[in-house]
Amino acid sequence: MQETDVVRALAALAQEVRLRVFRALVVAGPAGLTPGDLSTQLNVAANTLSFHLKELSHAGLISQERQGRNLIYRAAFDTMNALLGYLTENCCEGEACGPSDTASSCHC
Repeated sequence: MQETDVVRALAALAQEVRLRVFRALVVAGPAGLTPGDLSTQLNVAANTLSFHLKELSHAGLISQERQGRNLIYRAAFDTMNALLGYLTENCCEGEACGPSDTASSCHC
């Protein structure tokens, strides 16, 4: 993942509604959700939701598919995993990180 893509994704997620939308789509998994389901679940007005979906899509964090009369939005798990990989690729100076009793999982 390129640094510019990382910055774009993090910027998109640095907004409360977009973060909530993305997390809801991650929870929904491959089935995804319609805008109506998202609007109801998150208590976000449809026009506001539309703006945030566009921003998440532009950042590559979600995908959209038409199924009949409905749009289905899904989390872009490949992008999410690439972002997480980018953020953690140098964790613990290349050593394997393991579970810990503290808040940090690195044993550096």
